[in-house]
Amino acid sequence: MSQRPRIKDIAEQAGVSAGTVDRVLHDRGNVAPEVRERVLQVMKELGYEPNIMARSLANNRKPLRIAVILPDYSNDPYWAQPKEGVERAAEAVRHYGVAVDFYFFPMFDPAAFLETVKNVLDIRPDAILFAPLFLHESEYLIAASSRLGIPKVMINTNIEGSDALCYIGQDSYQSGVLAGRLLNFGLNDGDHAMLLNLDKEVLNARHLMDKERGFKDFFNRVEHKSVTIHAESFEDFDNSAALHVWLGDFFAKYPRLKGFFVTNSRAYKLAAALDPDTLKKVKIVGFDLIEPNLTLLNDNNIRFLINQNAWHQGYLGILAIVNNLILKKEMPRNQYLPLDVVVRENAEYYLRRTLELPMTVL
Repeated sequence: MSQRPRIKDIAEQAGVSAGTVDRVLHDRGNVAPEVRERVLQVMKELGYEPNIMARSLANNRKPLRIAVILPDYSNDPYWAQPKEGVERAAEAVRHYGVAVDFYFFPMFDPAAFLETVKNVLDIRPDAILFAPLFLHESEYLIAASSRLGIPKVMINTNIEGSDALCYIGQDSYQSGVLAGRLLNFGLNDGDHAMLLNLDKEVLNARHLMDKERGFKDFFNRVEHKSVTIHAESFEDFDNSAALHVWLGDFFAKYPRLKGFFVTNSRAYKLAAALDPDTLKKVKIVGFDLIEPNLTLLNDNNIRFLINQNAWHQGYLGILAIVNNLILKKEMPRNQYLPLDVVVRENAEYYLRRTLELPMTVL
């Protein structure tokens, strides 16, 4: 090969998973002898040389403990994705002596988030990766960790002006602009569209406010077409019947309500609250490649999904910490991930791309 072979290359040629190659490489057991021999033979054939520097670093320094603070993924399938990305990265950097500990909080409870933050700060981790869903409580985390000298990386939501190592995720304002552009394709002059927050604590959620600003700014700049925008929030989104009644009032009042932008991964909850005829008539733009959204996309009941690359947020967040604290590399302050426009024709590509994440890029 013209470049240094990767763990992925070894795994493909040996017919095993990247995790199996990693276990052989770092002698962690749980590999059948014949599989181990096959992997070692492929390593030899490809001229693979283990990263001696990384092993030396791991053997000569105390473990680097990273605390990861995320919403409880059992409450929302979206949050399983950054968790999986973190786990993949943790496996990839284990040879540097890195250990990752998860701390989950109820995602609609800012007081529980704050309590979790205080518990994490009490144990003084070497670094923190977190999703600042609640602005005020996250500002406490930022200030307190700074006083303690604990570096941190933010994902999903960016708080400008902080001393975080970096932010990794979407540009929330531009994602709102993009959603407006996509929805605009299906709207006519005089139509109405709704930006819908199916969420709680919206005024304390910076990313939702930024999306709303970008969405409105796009339609304010549209020429030769007038679309009336309604920005609304509905907190009882798990109550499909209540949402159905609430939406019915809007359709009665605004018969030209033709499009919806759901500002998070819950577009499927909007679709479940609409009767089938209405669902076929309105245009929906949502976020995130979670199973219920993908089903609606494949059935053409959601027109577009914007992929926020949640897996990559968790994965790259861990790598950013390792690159900075162990390898002493400077990190760009804002690492905006692409805003992928997903339709049913290309959804499989984006799902496959995530599964093919490299085991390590260090």
